[in-house]
Amino acid sequence: MRAVTILLGLLLALPALAEVHSSHAITMYDAPKYGPSFRHFDYVNANAPTGGQIKLHVIGGFDSFMPYLPKGSAAAGVGGLGPSFLYDSLTVRSLDEPFTEYGLLAERMEWPDDRSWITFTLRDQARFADGQPVTAEDVVWSFNQLTEHGQPLYAYYYADVEKVEALSERKVKFTFKPGDNRELVMIVGQLPVLPKHFWKDKDFTQADLTVPMGSGPYRIASFKPGKQVVYERRDDYWAWDLPVIQGQYNFGRVIFEYYLDQTVALEAFKKGDYDFRFEMNSKLWATAYTGRDFNNGKLVKEEIHHQNPSGMQGFIFNTRRPLFQDPVLREAMAYALDFEWSNKQLFYNQYKRTRSYFQNSEMAATGLPSETELKLLAPLRDELPERVFTEEYQPPVSDGSGRPRENLRTAQTLLKKAGYEVRNGQLFNPEGKPVKFEFLLYSPAFERVVLPFARNLKALGINADVIRVDESQYLQRIRNFNFDMIVGGWGQSSSPGNEQRDFWSSKAADRPSSRNYAGIKDPAIDSLVKTLISAKDREALVTSSRALDRALQWGFYVIPNWGMDYHRFAYRSRLAHPDLPPYLGVDGALDLWWDTTAE
Repeated sequence: MRAVTILLGLLLALPALAEVHSSHAITMYDAPKYGPSFRHFDYVNANAPTGGQIKLHVIGGFDSFMPYLPKGSAAAGVGGLGPSFLYDSLTVRSLDEPFTEYGLLAERMEWPDDRSWITFTLRDQARFADGQPVTAEDVVWSFNQLTEHGQPLYAYYYADVEKVEALSERKVKFTFKPGDNRELVMIVGQLPVLPKHFWKDKDFTQADLTVPMGSGPYRIASFKPGKQVVYERRDDYWAWDLPVIQGQYNFGRVIFEYYLDQTVALEAFKKGDYDFRFEMNSKLWATAYTGRDFNNGKLVKEEIHHQNPSGMQGFIFNTRRPLFQDPVLREAMAYALDFEWSNKQLFYNQYKRTRSYFQNSEMAATGLPSETELKLLAPLRDELPERVFTEEYQPPVSDGSGRPRENLRTAQTLLKKAGYEVRNGQLFNPEGKPVKFEFLLYSPAFERVVLPFARNLKALGINADVIRVDESQYLQRIRNFNFDMIVGGWGQSSSPGNEQRDFWSSKAADRPSSRNYAGIKDPAIDSLVKTLISAKDREALVTSSRALDRALQWGFYVIPNWGMDYHRFAYRSRLAHPDLPPYLGVDGALDLWWDTTAE
């Protein structure tokens, strides 16, 4: 009896086994919207006709079908950071939930409460285009190739994955390093799975025009190097009957036509040379989308609202440059941008000023820090600007005159107080060096915005040379942070997480091709990013996002630009779409559209 009592005591002393969840879907915090027997997503037209075609346009050119390498210019549609018609992933995201992943290649996921690992059981019917099964070995091989040879983003994105192992032909396990990154179980589900056997006798590291093979709904039917690529819908695609695919990928052919000039491309659209445009230029939207075909209904002009966080677009300072390491100079220069004038004279009052890195979302910091935010910020008080705690950040507001004298006087006061002085019309910093820099562009469309900004800087004694280079040179310079200032930004999802390291962390600042364009190296921001990634629930995520937002705002790493909460689409009337979901990308979720003339 005594032995039984001792054994019982030992068992009670052991930690409880963590519950292992098994499901068709996984969500960041709440239960998935769609149950295991759902037939299709609510936002699709499951009865959409299939066939016909859609022609799209791309500016530039391409010299590669390998989107995962840090070299070359990959063709549209092959994947990478853009949409992929060729490669399936383990899971896919629904567009009417903040962040939920449903199995595509995977029919089942299993993970413990602490999310320290996850296993994916692959569907038995999953096949590559040549009929070979998609296996756990393909998943392991894809992960290793991307992290070892792919763009640096992948190694960084998956840095917390300790190991990946094929447990059987159809079961693969990802084990994570110790930490509180709840998002990792979902991030690894987004991994594109490539065919190991296809690359067996080919060089994966060559960014060339080797036509790839995947397991996705399309294949490359033909191409003209740098000019055109044609995707053809696969009748034998293995996943047509899956709920996560129903009502999607309806076009029989998707054709990307390449143009070297935006003006020529717009005229080609109006002429009927391609079918769909997402318009980013407010002036063109207000003035150029007119004519006979718009009047007779052959062309449709539509604004579609969305609930996506718009993130931050701005004039980005490269703080790796000694000149821009002074936050006072960065703050002062913001007073030279007259948004109110630009919005009226250039943008036809279509935009709202951006003030947050999580704009258009509940994660944007407003007012003063809440008590819960202060719990995160207070331990970092010595490392953060005092105004994080005492002021609400707002970008400067001008009189809309185009030459905001009051704002420029404010800038002059800031600079003078910090030891800057003007001599013969040239501003010199406290070390006696002239304040001059290059503003790097590749699109002529932004010159009309940047040149008035440069003229206002000139009134402060700052010389900004606006230079424009071709796209390939621009990409190389951005990848290597070889610039002073650019127009750029960071999109945000409705559930920010691991990607924030690539945006703001000290490690990313030194890593070529990272998205830490500003070169931010700040221990306080590193700490806040870590807190955001480890948020245990939605409330904690919102709180940590707001705290991070404040630190970034008062760091003056960008001069905020503008944004809007709707997308501008123009398309030929033979195209149709369902009621589009709230979390809608700039491509208009074209996977959901169809050609009404398809037989």
